[in-house]
Amino acid sequence: MENTMTLTLKVWRQKGPLENGRFETYEIDQISPDMSFLEMFDVLNENLINNGEEPVEIASDCREGICGTCGCMINGKAHGPEKATATCQLHMRKFKDGDTIIVEPWQATSFPIIKDLVVDRSPLDRIIESGGFITVPTGSAPDANLIPVPKDAADSAFDAAACIGCGACVAACPNSAAQLFTSAKVQHLNLLPQGQAERWSRTEEMVEKMEEYFGSCTNHGECHEACPKEIPLDFIAYTNRDYVKSKRKNRNLLGQG
Repeated sequence: MENTMTLTLKVWRQKGPLENGRFETYEIDQISPDMSFLEMFDVLNENLINNGEEPVEIASDCREGICGTCGCMINGKAHGPEKATATCQLHMRKFKDGDTIIVEPWQATSFPIIKDLVVDRSPLDRIIESGGFITVPTGSAPDANLIPVPKDAADSAFDAAACIGCGACVAACPNSAAQLFTSAKVQHLNLLPQGQAERWSRTEEMVEKMEEYFGSCTNHGECHEACPKEIPLDFIAYTNRDYVKSKRKNRNLLGQG
């Protein structure tokens, strides 16, 4: 018979953004080591519903480590103890029978709590909306190989595009900075030939929109350690470089240089 675990969960419960929150303790048993963390939460919520209690709100969608909505703090670490793993990909075999697991939402002023473990991450959407696009001329579709893309550029752009926008970088940063997220979204376009038309306006607009919501980067590096996709810190340096250039280039375009 498969070994199962009995666990103690200390889960942050908060009814709404303006309510006071608190930790509630739950005992849960018959947990398979092969369950994902979210499947374990499904069992918890089924037990709560069967007992006439309100289930814990925890966001999820794809459950494949793609959408990023499941992010939360597990024992003080963004997404939990396994590196390069989203919460939905974390398996209970990473814990031991009898463990106490503390689960709480992202703790960042820019991510206000909606309910329980669900936070409002719309500031990340505002950054993308401010400049995350490329010009697509109308007309017939060009041949796929019409614009040569160097392999190094394509590989780096792909690394940047792996960002799932979960917000772990912000939650892990002592300054609640969003430089890793923003630089990934900036550079996956800036590195490609197709992204050059708006490169400088995009960089300036996205960086300055980020600064409206988030703190400043002071090179702690916690963002990279917490990132489930291991976005390289190099992208922050690339974006800082592009931002300095954008201020001069955009000023010249406006005839102010």
